[in-house]
Amino acid sequence: MEPLGGAEFAPQTTYLNNASTGLTPARAVAAMKEALDATAGGGPAADLAWEAVEEARAAFARLTGVPARRVAAGASVAVYAALVAASLPAGAEVLYAERDFSSLVNPFTMRRDLKPRAVPLEELADAVRPGTALVAVSAVQSADGRIADLDAIRAAARAHGARLLVDGSQGAGWLPVDADKADYTVCVGYKWLLCPRGVAFLTVPEDLGGLTPVFAGWAAGEKPWDSCYGPVEELAHSARRFDQSPGLLSYVGAAPALALIEELGVDAIGAHDRALADRFRAGLAQLGHRWVDAPGSAIVSVPGLGHAAPRLAEAGVVVSARAGNLRASFHLYNSAADVDRLLDVVSVLSATA
Repeated sequence: MEPLGGAEFAPQTTYLNNASTGLTPARAVAAMKEALDATAGGGPAADLAWEAVEEARAAFARLTGVPARRVAAGASVAVYAALVAASLPAGAEVLYAERDFSSLVNPFTMRRDLKPRAVPLEELADAVRPGTALVAVSAVQSADGRIADLDAIRAAARAHGARLLVDGSQGAGWLPVDADKADYTVCVGYKWLLCPRGVAFLTVPEDLGGLTPVFAGWAAGEKPWDSCYGPVEELAHSARRFDQSPGLLSYVGAAPALALIEELGVDAIGAHDRALADRFRAGLAQLGHRWVDAPGSAIVSVPGLGHAAPRLAEAGVVVSARAGNLRASFHLYNSAADVDRLLDVVSVLSATA
């Protein structure tokens, strides 16, 4: 299992922390440097950056199976979750998975007139009931890599007239995310999609999902440059009305990063990532460690080893500690040698504990 991506990556550590932040491809770094130099020199960087926003929007649309007109470009899952929260009537029940990522959940709990209800992830589909207005769930759990049964959750939501919001942040890039099967999807770009921080996407239905663009600025106008002063007279006729004014340099890097994901293919990347995760699980079994059961996930969470993350970092192996567990996450630029290096250090630390 050799790395994918070739010369795009040259990690200086054994980097196995992709669920926190993905490495930036060389092509994205080069594009951002060029744009930054143009900005410093008074060149047409802004015009090129706006083109990059549209390229990134179109690429994300292709990766998630919807037309680009249904994709909004912004910077934060929390902002887009709050946009959905703002659309709900007072008293609406929002169902979510226990311990799901706070950027998805917190915007609903902050509206004191909503009725948030948390259940274990495995019980989410069965917990949808008459009166549930929205189900919000991450496709892959950040803390431990468990994959949601989106087919069952979707069917239950439809059966009870509830809308479905899926956070694809821990899946898109290695796990197929079909945005057409949810009412809304949100996703940051800086993890498995390898974009710089400051890139996030929202997908909405053809009818724009009943959302009011409460944070709309000039960039949300049908003709942005004619929408700079006073109220925006004509909002964009597409999901672009939900655009946040983008961090242009981040999107300059996002466009080539997403192009790399498309070139390699999500299926091929996913197969590579899962094979590495399985190799790690097999090695853990030999060492006598157990992991959180998350079949088919590129994220492996190991109870009782979260304390080892700083010592692993000292040995040049970058993982993370989440919910008290050691979390390793494997992506396209990782290799079997990276997994073996992690296992070697874990073995040494276990022997000296």
